[in-house]
Amino acid sequence: MGHRIFPVVGWAERGDGRAEGHGNSVPRFHITWGTGPGVLEPFLTRLAAHRGTGRITLATRRAVEELLVEDGRVVGVRGSLLAADGTPRGVASTREVTGEFEERAAAVVVTTGGIGGNAGLVRQVWPGDLGTMPEGVVHGVPASVDGAGMLAAERAGGRWIHRERMWHYTEGVRNWDPVWRGHGIRILPGPSSLWVDARGRRLPAPAFPGFDTTATLRHLRTTGHDHSWFVRTPAIIAKEFALSGSEQNPDLTGRDWGQVLGRVKPGAPGPVQAFLDLGEDFLQAGNVPELAASMNALVGASLIDAAELGRVIRARDAEIVNRFSKDAQLTALRGARQYLGDRLIRTAAPHRLLDPRAGGLIAVRLHVLLRKTLGGLETDLGGRVQRGDALGGSAGGAVPGLYAAGEVSGFGGGGMHGHNALEGTFLGGCLFSGRQAARGVLADLG
Repeated sequence: MGHRIFPVVGWAERGDGRAEGHGNSVPRFHITWGTGPGVLEPFLTRLAAHRGTGRITLATRRAVEELLVEDGRVVGVRGSLLAADGTPRGVASTREVTGEFEERAAAVVVTTGGIGGNAGLVRQVWPGDLGTMPEGVVHGVPASVDGAGMLAAERAGGRWIHRERMWHYTEGVRNWDPVWRGHGIRILPGPSSLWVDARGRRLPAPAFPGFDTTATLRHLRTTGHDHSWFVRTPAIIAKEFALSGSEQNPDLTGRDWGQVLGRVKPGAPGPVQAFLDLGEDFLQAGNVPELAASMNALVGASLIDAAELGRVIRARDAEIVNRFSKDAQLTALRGARQYLGDRLIRTAAPHRLLDPRAGGLIAVRLHVLLRKTLGGLETDLGGRVQRGDALGGSAGGAVPGLYAAGEVSGFGGGGMHGHNALEGTFLGGCLFSGRQAARGVLADLG
């Protein structure tokens, strides 16, 4: 199809430290050469060809508000026509209504994504085992990912299951150049940063950068505060600070090998340096007292005790110079560097945070970033949406004419990941469930 993979495979979600526990056992985070646009490219090429022959009609600026149901069968969609305003992808566009529309079809396939752009809906279904939902969240998806399609399908008789299952990140930072409201960028962290809570207390194992997202979120929701901190050096941020998003990785998105090779050179990549210079969550200081004072000033409260933060940092640094270290995070760091891909571009050489040669200290305030919906519309293996009853239980059988795929179906079936997930597994579920839904439609329509 023309899809290519960047040759260095990443290793995110390294696990909870147990041989049979959560986490990836091998590097398996494959990055598309061309990032998101590179994933879409072969599909858009085929879409254009089908549009050219008249087999596909693409209708934009339509807000679907209702699935049409006749005699128990979904037969189409209805909604509002919206004015065109030329806004770029992801930017909140005008909601000015210019008319109504109605389209009918033998099959309706819902692929409207999850609920990560709708903080109010996320709050309604937030899982009890994660404590209370933070107030100061950021969004890793645009406002259009609002659950409207999921709710419309539910009103039409479909069943939304596992609604409390979700996958949100603990390493979100506010985008200094936002595209949508509350726009957050997720840090894809290497394993070296010291992670402390809002009061400067080091997070316990396995809550290390890039190890166990859900366990870390669960712990942070017990601290009484909505934010936490990475403490690192310029050397760590230059080597380990990767940002999620095609616009944050112009070398990979633009398929520019020259820029990619620049990642092995000293210094932070351009997008990372921009966050250092302009991001409100990024603080730099020459020593611990200055850093603690800046951290407290940013949040408007004296939560960090400089002496205690210094003690935590020195304890970590003492284990760096101990080759028999009992520090689980530093042991994992040294283990990560046994993999050539990590050693070359994803992990900094182990060093003391307070080493004068390290160039000072950097603190990064982290927010919970709303992102992925693990539950969704229940489907069978052909993408057919299953019928629900008035109490949310199963009414048995499928809703005729209604299909779902991708995140709106929990990446397949209504939640194929269960309560947890592994980085690098979400896109596959979208592609596979889409193929299965298409096969289901063809089988039903002959």
